[in-house]
Amino acid sequence: MCGRTACTLAADQLRRACAYRDGQGRIREPEWRDGDHDKYKPSFNRSPHSNSPVLVSRKHFDKDAETSEPVLTAMRWGLVPSWFKESDPLKMQYHTSNCRSDGMMQKKSYKEPLMRGQRCVVLADGFFEWQKREGEKQPYFIHFPQTLEKEEVDGEEWNGRRLLTMAGLFDCWRSPSGGEELYTHTIITVSASKAMDWVHERMPAILDGEEAVRKWLDYGEVPVSEAIKLIHPTECIALYPVSTLVNNSRNNSLECIKPIKLEVKKEAKPSASSKLLQNWLQNPSPKKEDAGSPMPVKVETKKRAGLMHMWLQKSEEPLAKKPHQT
Repeated sequence: MCGRTACTLAADQLRRACAYRDGQGRIREPEWRDGDHDKYKPSFNRSPHSNSPVLVSRKHFDKDAETSEPVLTAMRWGLVPSWFKESDPLKMQYHTSNCRSDGMMQKKSYKEPLMRGQRCVVLADGFFEWQKREGEKQPYFIHFPQTLEKEEVDGEEWNGRRLLTMAGLFDCWRSPSGGEELYTHTIITVSASKAMDWVHERMPAILDGEEAVRKWLDYGEVPVSEAIKLIHPTECIALYPVSTLVNNSRNNSLECIKPIKLEVKKEAKPSASSKLLQNWLQNPSPKKEDAGSPMPVKVETKKRAGLMHMWLQKSEEPLAKKPHQT
């Protein structure tokens, strides 16, 4: 699944990071849909019900545009179906932040947008997932492998951070009582690849490369039957552990995505008396040795001494020879 993401680029940087080549081979930057530039806010810890940066075909908003032309929008995370009859989208009684790939052709909430070509690409630096570890949950940050150590701020072509591009679906809802249209989206999930299945069993359907993004968005050229072939696990990811600060969605700082070193829990050192008792429990008694046993027991002089003999030996040792206590 995918229940938390981070996207820290500014609105203008997002345009440059999403640059693409048009049909003539020219490098272009997608524009923001009217008003959405201000709706988008960078975040180190984004949760459902907040606005996420999303790429869609401009054709959905401009009937004269080509389906191959993308546009940037800010959409609320958590799909609200167009047919939802309540006046408040928060009254939905089920979660739609994620859409399982194996159920999107069966569930009306997802099948209808998919068949109408309402495919989108959700953008992020990466997403968070939690691994169950020793009775606790350890968060990890998952992202595309990065090749550059430093981001480029100026220049015509973007050479900075590579954004994670996740396949999604969107819909447009309007309250029965009227008001503005609300655009919402969901992230499609698949079974986790070997690169992260040890952290969690699910992962977003990640579109790896400009061509995969183009095909998923271009509903005019690429039909549903071909588009769904892009929905599969990918091994092209990197991940690292992060602070549990991210567990609380109210925490929104750089610390949420900073790598940390996991501490190895040290086992408590047994005391001298507990060591003595353990040795006594593990050592066979002289009576059992005399009587014989079906399985021969290898006896080591120092380790197999009787309890009293060991205690006497220990007490008779010079102080200088006593083991160092830490």
